[in-house]
Amino acid sequence: AVSASLGFEFASGDYGTGTTTRSIYLPFTLTVAPTERLGFTLEVPYVYQSNSAVNTGVLLGSGGQMAGMRKETAAMSGSMGGSSSGSGGGSMSSATPDNYGRSASGVGDVTAKAGYVLVEEGELMPRIRPYLSVKFPTGDKDRALGTGSFDEGAAVEFFKQLGNWYSFAELGYTFQGHSSVLPLKNYVSFNAGTGYAVSEKLLPMLIVKTSSAPISGSSDLLETRLKLKYLATKNTGIEAYAGKGWTRSSPDFTSGVSITYDF
Repeated sequence: AVSASLGFEFASGDYGTGTTTRSIYLPFTLTVAPTERLGFTLEVPYVYQSNSAVNTGVLLGSGGQMAGMRKETAAMSGSMGGSSSGSGGGSMSSATPDNYGRSASGVGDVTAKAGYVLVEEGELMPRIRPYLSVKFPTGDKDRALGTGSFDEGAAVEFFKQLGNWYSFAELGYTFQGHSSVLPLKNYVSFNAGTGYAVSEKLLPMLIVKTSSAPISGSSDLLETRLKLKYLATKNTGIEAYAGKGWTRSSPDFTSGVSITYDF
C-alpha cells in the first residue's frame, strides 16, 4: 500500500524570546507499507519563518506540526494514514546573528521513519507499533531552517477502538545531534488523544502533545489541539486542527490542514 499527503501548517509565538516568530510548514509525506504490519515514511518539508530568532522546527517537534497527529489510525478506513549535546549559553536559534531579523524559507530537515505492528489490536489489547526515526540535516542551519545535525528517535504507539471511541498514545525518546551553536538536548515526548466518531466520515479528536525541554534554557513543551478527521472519499482523507500552547517555549497558537490519498 502507498499513500501520499500534503499539509499546510501555521504557528505563531515568541517561544520565550520576546520576539514573535510566525512559521509556515508545508510537509510532503510518502508512506509505503510492503505488508500490513511493516511501514516506511519519508517526510520532506518546505519551511517559512518570519525571522530566525528561534529554530521553530525543534520547538514544534521533529517532523513538524502534524507529528503526533498522523500517528493514530484513520478511524473510518481502519488503516494507518537528556543531557546537553551542544553549547551556546541558552540560545534558541542556530542562525548567524545577521540573519535573526530576516525572514527565511527553504527545504527543512527531512525525516525518515520505519515502524512495525508488533501486536495486533484485540478485544482488550491495543495495537502496539514501535518505530525508529532519523532526521537528516537538510535545512539551512544558518537561517534556522534546520539544526545542522542528525537526530535519531525511537517511539511506541498504542491504538484502541471501543465502539465509536478511538484513542491513541505515543511515548518516544529523541537523541539530538551535536550543534556548535545550538544547545540541543535529548528529550522524552508523549502524545495522546481520543475522539468519538459522530458519523461514518467525521471524527473530532482532542489531542495533547508534550515533551521535556529540547534545548537548554527552554521550558518543557505542552500543547493541546482540537482536530477533525474527515473521510472525503474511500481513498481521500482530510484533517484539520487548531492548537494552543501552554508553556513558555511552546507556540502561542497553531493550526493546520492536510489531505491524504491512498493509492
